[in-house]
Amino acid sequence: MTAVGDIRGTTIDRRAVIPFLRRLRSDEGQVDPRPIWDELRALGELVPAPWGGYFVTGFDTCSQVLRGRNWLVPDFAWQERRSDTARWQDPATREMTRTLSRLNAPAHTFQRRALGNLFDRGTLEAMRPQITAHVTGLLDRLGLQLRAHGQADFATTVGDQLPIHTVGRWLAVPAEHYPRILDFTHRQVHAQELLPTRKELAISAQATLEMREFFTDLVAHRRAHPGDDVLTGWIRYWDAQYPDDRAAADQMLYDLTMFITIASLETTATLLTNAVWFLTRDPAGADWLRRHPEHVDDAIDEALRYDPPIHLNSRFAAEDTVLAGVPIAKDTTVHVLYGAANHDPRRNAEPHVFDLRRKGGHLTFGGGAHYCLGTALARMEARILLTQLLERFPTLRPAADPTYANRMVFRRITSLKVTT
Repeated sequence: MTAVGDIRGTTIDRRAVIPFLRRLRSDEGQVDPRPIWDELRALGELVPAPWGGYFVTGFDTCSQVLRGRNWLVPDFAWQERRSDTARWQDPATREMTRTLSRLNAPAHTFQRRALGNLFDRGTLEAMRPQITAHVTGLLDRLGLQLRAHGQADFATTVGDQLPIHTVGRWLAVPAEHYPRILDFTHRQVHAQELLPTRKELAISAQATLEMREFFTDLVAHRRAHPGDDVLTGWIRYWDAQYPDDRAAADQMLYDLTMFITIASLETTATLLTNAVWFLTRDPAGADWLRRHPEHVDDAIDEALRYDPPIHLNSRFAAEDTVLAGVPIAKDTTVHVLYGAANHDPRRNAEPHVFDLRRKGGHLTFGGGAHYCLGTALARMEARILLTQLLERFPTLRPAADPTYANRMVFRRITSLKVTT
């Protein structure tokens, strides 16, 4: 037995977590990961991983990691100190390591401050009419399919489409490119899984090439044809920051435009489809929310808590430390399990009950320096969608359970059939 220490009085073998990881990626685990989260949390606040790191399961401990300045994201410097350097040379992995989600200070601070509050109140109010129109049009399409066929796929018809319409319009990307962006986004994300296979890395590598070509061309075209849009503003700003280095400006523009676009798609789509799934399978709850629209934000937060769009995120220790009573050496990786944390009964009573009036806590948007940039926008998209949908489709119900992509990190509902 490869014992690693005593957590809550139980000696845990690092290999003990392997069956849990397999179950999380199984069809059963995709449909309902909650029992697996409970079993992992029962092993302790920190559950040893076979590769030397730990999974973090409790709400308070996960919050400490996400908000703590001594916990950093796995950047290039950390990757270069790994013994398995080949794993980190994958092109898709390196592409994402340049983005905000994998930068530490001072590089992260420099970029984040330059962006400011991307979605402040004024920006959101300016976007509201367009998002409202997008929602109306997508629900019109849903209604046509329901009338023509008796059922429709909410995930592909509405859930996947609203985020790309929103960010695409914001960046002034022509609508004919939306399907292409969604396609390479779905394929590129494999490299961000915890344990991607060689096949998945190859798929991500190809998607990365397509993604790089698209956003490089987009920046170049907008530079040649400036407009009254956010990307044109970024081009002016970063050209001024690098007046003698056009290549550096272009790299920064590519990284930011690519990351903010793809980061806003699958996570928001999962939130939207999850919220509709949870509400429509409970007619009484949906009817109550229709009569009490002032609680729509509570419903959104409960959907975020109940099934977070991202199930796992990683940090490493900037120095030797102690976490939940366990000594952690510098550079050791810990994996925050958002779902296990959000369902910690010490933070949310009866955590497996979907309660529209819970007003509980969740860590779904992260914390600290890497708190999600698009939080306010995702909330507004969900608020507008749910408000319209509840009024227009009061009898909407699931025709079948959702189906999921086979992933452990980024949640994605591939289909949700609904009927009236």
